[in-house]
Amino acid sequence: MEFIKTPKVENVRLVEQNTRNSIEGTLYLTASHLIFIDTFKNETWLVHTHIHSIDKPSMVQGGCALKLRCKTFQVLVFFISQERDCHDLYSSLLKLSKPETVEDLYAFSFNPRSTQLQQQEGWDLFTLNNHFLQMGLPTRYWKISRINNEFGLCETYPKVLCVPSLATPALMMGSAAFRSKRRLPVLSYLHKNGAVIVRCSQPMAGLNSRSIEDEAYVDLIRRSKAGNQDFMYIVDTRPMINAVANRAQGKGYENTDFYENIKYLFLGIDNIHVMRTSLNKLLEACEDTSCTMSNWLEAVNSSGWLRHVHNVLQVSRFIAQAVEVEGRSVLVHCSDGWDRTAQTCALASIMLNSHYRTIDGFLGIVQKEWLHFGHKFTDRCGHIDGDSREMSPVFTQFIDAVWQLMRLYPSAFQFNETLLFDLHDHVFSCQFGTFLGNCAKERQEYSLPARTYSLWGWMMKRHESYTNPLYKANVEQQESLFPPTTPHFVRFWVKMYNRHNKGLLPRQDISPSVTNFNSITEGLKNKVMELKRQKQQLQV
Repeated sequence: MEFIKTPKVENVRLVEQNTRNSIEGTLYLTASHLIFIDTFKNETWLVHTHIHSIDKPSMVQGGCALKLRCKTFQVLVFFISQERDCHDLYSSLLKLSKPETVEDLYAFSFNPRSTQLQQQEGWDLFTLNNHFLQMGLPTRYWKISRINNEFGLCETYPKVLCVPSLATPALMMGSAAFRSKRRLPVLSYLHKNGAVIVRCSQPMAGLNSRSIEDEAYVDLIRRSKAGNQDFMYIVDTRPMINAVANRAQGKGYENTDFYENIKYLFLGIDNIHVMRTSLNKLLEACEDTSCTMSNWLEAVNSSGWLRHVHNVLQVSRFIAQAVEVEGRSVLVHCSDGWDRTAQTCALASIMLNSHYRTIDGFLGIVQKEWLHFGHKFTDRCGHIDGDSREMSPVFTQFIDAVWQLMRLYPSAFQFNETLLFDLHDHVFSCQFGTFLGNCAKERQEYSLPARTYSLWGWMMKRHESYTNPLYKANVEQQESLFPPTTPHFVRFWVKMYNRHNKGLLPRQDISPSVTNFNSITEGLKNKVMELKRQKQQLQV
C-alpha cells in the first residue's frame, strides 16, 4: 500500500483497443488490482502482475495518456485530466507491477471464500510418483529413485526421478557432475513399446572434456529396452552454431567419438532471446490498425513467430515418430534443459498418448514437464523485478503449439481454448501459487501449499466450461498425432493475440449449440438402438 499515492481518480476516459471509442469512469488503485468503473457501472479489473509495460506519452488534448500493455495481450489507454494524477498512477504502477520478491506477489494475499476454494485443494492432484505409476513404472529396465530427496543431486530437479534400473548412485553422481546445472538424463516418457524420451541439459564437454560415467549412463539408457537397440537418438534442440559457441564456454554437446551407438541431430529451435524479440514484433503488428492487409501479413511473417511455432512442432514430431514408428529411445536437451526441452518433451508426449489430450492428462503433463522439472517461471514470466533479458514467452509458445494441434485434430482433445486461455493468463497473474518459483526446491522453501492456493484446484471446479463438445474418446486413429511437415498448416491465433479486439472475434460462441446438437444426436442413437432391440424381440 505504501506505493499507492492516489487510490482514486475521477473523470478518466478509457479508449477501447484499436478504436477511437472511449468511455468515462473512475479509476481505483488497490494493492493487487487496477479497477476501472465506467458510468454504466461496468467494471474492468486488471491484476498488477498482468502489466508488461507502462508508457506515459506527452500531454495531448483532453489530458495525459497512460498506456498499459499486458501479458494477456490486452492494451489499455487511459486519458487522465490532471498530469499530477497521471504521474502518480504511473509511478505507483511501475512499483506494483514489478514486486521485489516472490513473497510480495498477489498469491500470498489472495484469499477466496472457503465455499469457492479450499486451500488444500489441488496441491496433490498431479504428483510425480503417481505420474510414473500411470506410465507403468517401475519396470525391469527403469526404477524410481529418491537419490534427489534433499535436492543434493540436482537443485532444479524434483525429489523423485526415474532412471535406468542398473544406474548406480556413483554413476548418477558422475553424470550429474558432467551436465550443466547438474541436470543429468532422467526419464520423461515411457512408450508401450519400451522406447523412452529422456531429458537433460547439455554436457560440460568443452573442446576435449569427457566423462566416463556420463558415457556409461547414456549407454544404459540405450540398452534399457527389450531387444537392446543398436542405436538411439540424441536430439539437440538448438541450432548447431549455438551449441558450437557453447563449447568455447566449456559446455557444448556430446562427442560422437566417445558416445557409442548414437545418432546426433541438431534440430534448430532458436533461443529465448530470439523468441522474445519475435513475439514483440508480432504484437506490434497486432496493435497497428492503420496498415494495409499486405503490410500486416508481411509484419506477421517477418516477426518469425509462426515459423518458430512450426519448428517446435516439427522437432516434437520427430521425437514422437522416432519413439513410436522406429521404436528408438531419444535423449533430448537444449542448453540447460528447461526451455526448449520442456516444450518438445511435453508436445511429443501429447502426440503419442491420448491421455495427455484429456483435461486431467494435459494439466498433469504441464505439472510434470514444466513444474516438476524446473522451467524458470519466475524469470521467464517476469513475475518480479529482475533481469529483463531472462524473460521469454517459452510457455506461451508451448500453449500456441498445443492450440495448433487442437485446430488440426478438433475431436482428439477433451479440452477447449478456454482452458488454454485460463492456464496462460494465470501463469502470469500470480493469483495462485502453482507457477511461482523457478523449481520444486524454491516452491518448497516458500511453503506454497500452506500459504497460497492451487490453480489446479480452481480449474478443476471449472471442468464443464473446459470441455470440448467435439471430443471423441477412444478413437483408434487418434491414438497418435503426427502434424504435417508443411509450414502452411500453422495459423495465426487470432483469439489469443487479438482476443481483446472485439471487432475481430466472432460475436457468438458456437460451443453451446454444438453441445446441444451432440446431445440430440446421442438421444437419437439411443432411440435407434431401442427400436432395433424391439424389432429383434418381435422377430423372436
